[in-house]
Amino acid sequence: MIDDAITALREGKMILLYDFDDREGETDFAIRSDAVTPKDILRMRKDGGGLICTAIDPVAAERLGLPFASDALKNTQIAEQEGEIPYDRKNHSSFSLWVNHKNTFTGITDRDRALTITAVAEQVKKSLNGGGAHFSEHFRTPGHCALLRAADDLLDQRHGQTELSVALARMAGVTPSITICEMLDDESGYALPKTRAKAYAKKHDLVFVEGREVLDRWESAKKQK
Repeated sequence: MIDDAITALREGKMILLYDFDDREGETDFAIRSDAVTPKDILRMRKDGGGLICTAIDPVAAERLGLPFASDALKNTQIAEQEGEIPYDRKNHSSFSLWVNHKNTFTGITDRDRALTITAVAEQVKKSLNGGGAHFSEHFRTPGHCALLRAADDLLDQRHGQTELSVALARMAGVTPSITICEMLDDESGYALPKTRAKAYAKKHDLVFVEGREVLDRWESAKKQK
């Protein structure tokens, strides 16, 4: 399904991305950020229910001046320390800043979040193409859109949804900014089981791809270089 997932991303379609049984064990909605519409935000918050986040390529994040939240908040007593995350003891989380575009009103509506997310993608694209990206001119923080900064070495360093989605974007040759949202289970209060996520994908004609498939393709591509 990896090729189908790459094709879907190129076409601006939503996919379902599962990480690993021995990690979070979660399925996320994933869509390229430059294709996000208010209807996509609606679907993620209604059918996903998790946190809607935008994952950003590490090179772009560096050029745009987007820090890891743990670094920005390191002088506070509650700042996250490495090794504290139960599903990833080797790394800190990928959270960066929470932003709103300056042209939004509250920032939380479907239209406001779609505007912020697509504008973030535009800044990512400009930063990687050598253009004049000026992040602070367009956004303010705190806001309602959570940004995630992928690990510098992507899947060679960390196997989170952030790195999986950005790696997929690179494979697809699209702007490496992907908006994701966990699928939660209304009945158990936990993550939606993989079997039910697959059933949802089948019902709605969405590609379901597993982290292992993404990782295998990533490692295969490295060997061919």
